[in-house]
Amino acid sequence: MATEQFSADQATARPDTRPARAEPAPPPQAGVVIAGLLGTLVLGGIIWSRSGGMTATLFAVGTAFGFVLFHSRFGFTSAWRQLVAVRQGAGLRAHMLMIAVAATLFAPILATGASFGAGTTPTASLAPIGFGVVIGAFLFGIGMQVGGACASGTLFAVGSGQSAIVLTLGGFVVGSVLGAWTFDFWLGLPAFGPVSLADTGAGYLGGWLITLAAIGAVVAVTYVVGRGRRVPPTGRPASARGAARAVRGSWPLWVGALLLAGLNGLTLWLSGSAWGITSAFALWGSKLLDLVGVDVTSWSYWADRAGSYEAGVLGDTTSVMDIGIMLGALVASAAAGAWTLHRRIPGKLALGAVLGGIAMGYGARIAYGCNIGAYFAGIASFSLHGWLWGAMALLGTYLGLKLRPVFGLGNPKPEDSVC
Repeated sequence: MATEQFSADQATARPDTRPARAEPAPPPQAGVVIAGLLGTLVLGGIIWSRSGGMTATLFAVGTAFGFVLFHSRFGFTSAWRQLVAVRQGAGLRAHMLMIAVAATLFAPILATGASFGAGTTPTASLAPIGFGVVIGAFLFGIGMQVGGACASGTLFAVGSGQSAIVLTLGGFVVGSVLGAWTFDFWLGLPAFGPVSLADTGAGYLGGWLITLAAIGAVVAVTYVVGRGRRVPPTGRPASARGAARAVRGSWPLWVGALLLAGLNGLTLWLSGSAWGITSAFALWGSKLLDLVGVDVTSWSYWADRAGSYEAGVLGDTTSVMDIGIMLGALVASAAAGAWTLHRRIPGKLALGAVLGGIAMGYGARIAYGCNIGAYFAGIASFSLHGWLWGAMALLGTYLGLKLRPVFGLGNPKPEDSVC
């Protein structure tokens, strides 16, 4: 199993080429677990009193996302890197399983308008197709390889104590604010309107069948691309057995895929919108600018999203779910005895983390989402822009791999693990 110090996706500058083997789990960090649980309960109560039961419920869903992301080490960054660098497709096949299950859940919800609340109408994660998606997803693909994590990976890595990824998160916030500030420029460029595969004549059933066919084609391509390659170990070896593995050991990728798909379907049913991450980063940064006198509400980006801005950090659903992801990962990592703070961060690695975060933050804003809101939720919502986003992020990954050594990061070898 390859492990990268300070990085969410566990790739290393000095890959460990030894076969993966199980190691005894370290003891739980009880103090950190208790502090994390108490903090989660207190913050959940504050959110409930301030923003209502539904927002607090979504905060709880966010903590579940963090728990699953940590234990499954579900990698977006590493999966694309492994595919491009050594033609290993197991990670991308896990993506496709997750998206296929999510699309299967999304189709009846979107077709029938089913929701938890009477006043909530589920909406698909659709977006225009234009230069913003092409350039933004390409930048994101570069940034996640240089920064060491994607959007979801950044949050669960921060929660599990990886210090350099805090720098990636800071860059994410800066890039997201810059993207919101310049959003008008990208809106002014030529673009096609949103394209839904559910509008091809057979409704959501047709969109679902087309999506499954496309997913099947992607899976087939990964096998063709990887033909003749040595198959490395996938994922981390289990460090606990039986029921203890749920909170002490790592989980197979397919378990993470199924649970993330289910939680995304639950998010759509509860809130009316699929899971997203990076819009909260623009909110956090804009609120900070507001504190120092910058009139961010004059930007058209926030004029069109006044409700989210007024809801604030503890009222916006994406924001509270992001906070929940970090807290869920904190509790999960401490229960597994893996929570740690790295106090020494090499300068080149720190620079890459910041620059990669800025590229991802900016790219996500102009591309209408990140690996979660555009790629995962977009494809599962039958949006054509989700497929375009994934293709451009894969191209960006190729350039990102060329840049990783500049920042002291290595690239995988054929015998390395997907994670």
